[in-house]
Amino acid sequence: MVELENHLYWMNEALILAQKAGDEGEIPVGAIIVDRANNFISSGYNQKEKTQDCTAHAEIIAIRKACDKFGTWRLNDCCLYVTLEPCPMCAGAIIHARLKTLIYGVDDFKTGAIRTVLNLPDSLASNHPLEVFAGIKETACRNLLTSWFESQRGCH
Repeated sequence: MVELENHLYWMNEALILAQKAGDEGEIPVGAIIVDRANNFISSGYNQKEKTQDCTAHAEIIAIRKACDKFGTWRLNDCCLYVTLEPCPMCAGAIIHARLKTLIYGVDDFKTGAIRTVLNLPDSLASNHPLEVFAGIKETACRNLLTSWFESQRGCH
């Protein structure tokens, strides 16, 4: 039960970051990295528009900050929480960073590269085992994305 409470807590924190991204005109995705002891390591939220950098996804930003903090690219004992299933670029970075666990909120039926459209972690392209848990705060993650896209399209 403690593990589920931790997952809910960190996904709520990622949702706060996702909302911040949405408020700044970015697709609302937030990410948090914690260590094995459940201590906060780093965070990120989408900033592609702000930085005009196509790699400025929430996961990539959080991974870069964690690597800087530890002074290594190996994040073996870390867990990444992200509100949306990672795309191929982010899935590749997660695998290459050697993250132990990925927990995401909602499937991405357009570009999801963990389980939905592609399955990079279980493919021959992956050189690292990755634990994956999906569906944590799924409804909240989906609703945030849906409402943001509807507001961008002028729908109500």
